[in-house]
Amino acid sequence: MADVAAAPREGSLHDKPVAGNAADDALARMGYKSELPRSLSMLSVLGLSFAIMAVPYGLSTTFFFSLSNGESVTVLWGWVLLSFLSIAIAASLAEICSVYPTAGGVYYWAALLSTPAWAPMASWVTGWLTLVGNWTVTLSINFGGAQLILSAISLFDEEYVATPWQTVLMFWAVTLLCYLINVFGTKHLDLINKICIYWTGASIFIIMIVLLVMSPSKRSGEFVFAHYDASGSGWPSGWSFFVGLLQPAYVLTGYGMVAAMCEEVQAPEREVPKAMVFSVVAAGLTGLIFLIPILFVLPEVADLLAVASGQPIGLIFKTATGSAGGGFGLLFLILGIWLFAGVGALTASSRCTYAFARDGAIPGSGLWSKVDKRFGLPLWALTLSAVVDCLLGLIYFGSTAAFSSFTGVATICLSTSYGIPILVSVLRGRKKLEHASFRLGKFGFIINITTLLWIVLAIVLFCMPTTISALDATTMNYASVVFAGFASISIIWYFAWGRKHFSGPAVLKTEFAEDGVGVVKGRPVDEEANMQEKNASDATKVDKAL
Repeated sequence: MADVAAAPREGSLHDKPVAGNAADDALARMGYKSELPRSLSMLSVLGLSFAIMAVPYGLSTTFFFSLSNGESVTVLWGWVLLSFLSIAIAASLAEICSVYPTAGGVYYWAALLSTPAWAPMASWVTGWLTLVGNWTVTLSINFGGAQLILSAISLFDEEYVATPWQTVLMFWAVTLLCYLINVFGTKHLDLINKICIYWTGASIFIIMIVLLVMSPSKRSGEFVFAHYDASGSGWPSGWSFFVGLLQPAYVLTGYGMVAAMCEEVQAPEREVPKAMVFSVVAAGLTGLIFLIPILFVLPEVADLLAVASGQPIGLIFKTATGSAGGGFGLLFLILGIWLFAGVGALTASSRCTYAFARDGAIPGSGLWSKVDKRFGLPLWALTLSAVVDCLLGLIYFGSTAAFSSFTGVATICLSTSYGIPILVSVLRGRKKLEHASFRLGKFGFIINITTLLWIVLAIVLFCMPTTISALDATTMNYASVVFAGFASISIIWYFAWGRKHFSGPAVLKTEFAEDGVGVVKGRPVDEEANMQEKNASDATKVDKAL
């Protein structure tokens, strides 16, 4: 298994770790050697999560999904519904993260929450879902960014329609840009993530003021808050609303990815869970502030759905400001948010790849799990993430609805990977979370069950085409095909290698896995101390009984 040598040897969980701080101590007890610098703050992680979700950008690139499936009601109330559901999912994951703060994230959690017999399978399935979800959410962010950049040209030349080659080449260019920023700007990621928060806030304020002041006409309050028209989708009216939820569900998925940064944060059991939940709350409020002004100045929906690039936000801005230059100025703010999102998503994706490779679950794990000492990051894992995304972008040559497929498979994979550790925890009575520092308390079961029910529905919904009114091979949603392709690779690799060699996270090979490994109330679990405390408690009870 790759990089097992870097983890503490069997039975050595009580050996004093090389690093002196508590975070490295806790990580060593969970089976890993600290190799990444702990240079990120809670605000930085919150900024990273906020950057990956990139609310204004994510909503801008996916307006087609909700506008064609219900218009205002789906856009606005679909966002509100998914904000509450996403807070529930984020809180469920944050509770688990506060006990197991490691870069493995949901993959590690699924293993440690399972029984020893099922832990390898649980971690393998969850790990591959997480890996593919991270890769494809990064892919969809940068592919949407490429389409948005090219759509800016059509603001000045209405006859311009980007060819598939132009779109793919632009996608490769923006992916390379995000890659280079990750490599050469790694020491400044903390600053970049913090700037993202201020850029996003300022952009939303500017866009809101400009749209409401400059737009020559306004929609009624009834249109903004109560108008529903799903006739453009081809789906039955009620079902169309749920299909349109791909827009908010896709935007509100990145919070779980930041668990991959746990090994670069001081006191991760406290800071990362807070960042996960706070970022979703902030994203929900940000989305409302962004969407309501846009709905008030929305042009004719038919014109927006007819935009050749599938990215109508530029036309919305141009119509509201009355000029191509004004529209581009507002679009530039959105593109700035995209850049933060693209860089942040690739960062999280590379750390997820590194963590999974560290336990030997990816072909060539020995290479992907190496940390480059020059740059202080897993360079080869970063490279693999970027190359996989570039190759997947080629799907666009066969399907003009590729962006819909990318967003669909990203949402499906990440949602399912979030659901597995929550499901395992529920099935085992949430016993391993009893002393979590981020505790859901008596509402834990209700919150967990609610999130699981939504995730099951989401898997079904987002395999479907967003519209079926003119469905053919080029407009089909291939999310299920991409999902099946990666599932096949995972299954083949499991039976070819994993079944005999993969045992899950390194700590599962020790005698302490079932008894408790993790962080409790901000302190590493110490089995010997726990046993002594338990024995002392039992002795006291016996004395009292006598």
